[in-house]
Amino acid sequence: MRIVIAGAHGQIARETGRLLGAAGNDVAGLIRDPDQSGDLERDLVAPVVLDLENSTLEDLTQVLSGADVAVFAAGAGPGSSIERKDAVDRAGAVLLAEAAEQAGVQRLIQISSAGTETVREGRPEGTSDAMYAYLTAKLAAEEDLRSRESLDWTIVKPGTLTNGDPVGLVELGRDVAPNTIPRQDVAAVLAELVTSGRGGGQVLGLVTGTETIPEAVAALPVAL
Repeated sequence: MRIVIAGAHGQIARETGRLLGAAGNDVAGLIRDPDQSGDLERDLVAPVVLDLENSTLEDLTQVLSGADVAVFAAGAGPGSSIERKDAVDRAGAVLLAEAAEQAGVQRLIQISSAGTETVREGRPEGTSDAMYAYLTAKLAAEEDLRSRESLDWTIVKPGTLTNGDPVGLVELGRDVAPNTIPRQDVAAVLAELVTSGRGGGQVLGLVTGTETIPEAVAALPVAL
């Protein structure tokens, strides 16, 4: 398979790329900083220097040409401005979806966040400006992707992320109680979703649970 990962130098994205590259897939990773190219090459991921904030639809469509799956794993980061959260977490996701449609990519997997539903009706009391901007941007990206009938999309909403050792046991589904999950387990789920073809048309909460990752993904419907 040919897979293109946006935000490929992030912790989850890098581990996803490693897993997919090691399995023999043709993986390309979009990065802003050319100095990160060597890291991706060691992961068996082909680096593509392309900044989602300053790229045209045509540029991104060209990169996605021939891809089977696109993965949106980009994010402005916790220390970023409110403007950048919108530019990356919302507008970057929308641009990738538009380019995927233009390029004829069949599947798009988007990493979102737990808690986006809490801002659907407005700003919850006690929510910081930065968190409200982040969740609002993620919710807008989710809603945009769900409206695209030509894409077989999957939205993954991890709980609180940790850097702990992977557990290999998850809860993956629509109604998932708040919990934590190691980033490496999120990456393993993403890789399993890509290679299995399952989870199309699903918005999936993801936390540490009791099922193995292959079992949890195998229980999902096959992408159309």
